[in-house]
Amino acid sequence: MDTQVWSQFIRENWLVIVIALVLLFAVVNLVKTVLKWAIVIVIVAGLLIYSGVTIDQIGNAVSKVKEETVGTLKNEAQEVMLKEARDAVYTSNGDGTFTITTPNIEVRGTAGEDKVNVTFRGVSLGQWSVNETVKSFIEEARKAQAVN
Repeated sequence: MDTQVWSQFIRENWLVIVIALVLLFAVVNLVKTVLKWAIVIVIVAGLLIYSGVTIDQIGNAVSKVKEETVGTLKNEAQEVMLKEARDAVYTSNGDGTFTITTPNIEVRGTAGEDKVNVTFRGVSLGQWSVNETVKSFIEEARKAQAVN
């Protein structure tokens, strides 16, 4: 999904793109049935096929963006864990599970297990292995609870 390839395609096929857009607007404005959306899908798919983009390439691009976004969120969450560890509230649920909350992070887990569930700013980041950062976050939250 190189931007140079797209810009070259647009420069070479601008007339086809303009015709496709005019057709799309005409279909959307004139046709009032489910057939409208079928025609729109056919036009967009035709344009994508004509451009040489495959479904696999689109899927790969979406997967890559998703992985990069989740990776960035995980890195940011770890940094926030270190900053907010002193303000963390550790709650033992009595059944061996615990919850640690800060303004931006929520960590749920079971004592002695290697996995915890992490939520960052309301977005679940899934299960994490207890690495050094998470371990120090848990220990710091326990210390803060003991002091209070």
